[in-house]
Amino acid sequence: MNCQELQDHYELYAMGVAEEPEKSEIREHLNRECEVCMAGMKRARAIAAFLGGTPSEATPSPRLRRRILASVGFEQKHFGWAPFLTAATALSLCAAVYFGGREREFADMAARLRDQLGRQNIELTRMHEAMVILNGPETKVVSFGAGQPQPPRGRVFVNPSQGVLLIASNLPPAPAGKVYEMWVIPKGGKPARAGEFQSQSDGTAMHIRRGAVDVSATGAVAVTMENEGGADQPTMPILAVAALQ
Repeated sequence: MNCQELQDHYELYAMGVAEEPEKSEIREHLNRECEVCMAGMKRARAIAAFLGGTPSEATPSPRLRRRILASVGFEQKHFGWAPFLTAATALSLCAAVYFGGREREFADMAARLRDQLGRQNIELTRMHEAMVILNGPETKVVSFGAGQPQPPRGRVFVNPSQGVLLIASNLPPAPAGKVYEMWVIPKGGKPARAGEFQSQSDGTAMHIRRGAVDVSATGAVAVTMENEGGADQPTMPILAVAALQ
């Protein structure tokens, strides 16, 4: 865990009530003299010392109090609440610190789950679009890279109403600052941008260019590597090309 993830647990650690794995993570950070955690723990220990050392009211001891009251003929019968009120105040502050940290932790967890769910929904939508193109009765399929030494290999699926689907393998992840770009090349015309994409760590890639495409007027689908943000026209050598005609 990083320091930001541990900051809500400093006070709990200082009070001795931190739970695992945060307890061990904070101890590890302190053992390696992490400046952020050491500063945070200094503040947390100050708070813990204040809570643990809150002085009781400046009153005489119970024994001396009884002796003084007895000397003037007063018999003390009421119950002393001051120490318990002090303890209750300290416990309330501890609870506020603890549950405040828990509330932030749950809010962060909910945000992470929403982000994960959003990514999953995007991926499910993309897979659905790919299946529509794959199963379309009018879809034309073209292979590329077969029979060549270590080239990108794969297939291009072109559907006149749904778009173009590229599925590739042996396509190493692009270096920093670079991106793969797909092109739809019309017969006798200039390549048209069809979107940028990145391959996975295993060299596989799937990219969809959505929208209608004139299959009869399309000569090929190609892939180049360009600078991030893509290019209006290819500036680098073609890495893969699937000829439709």
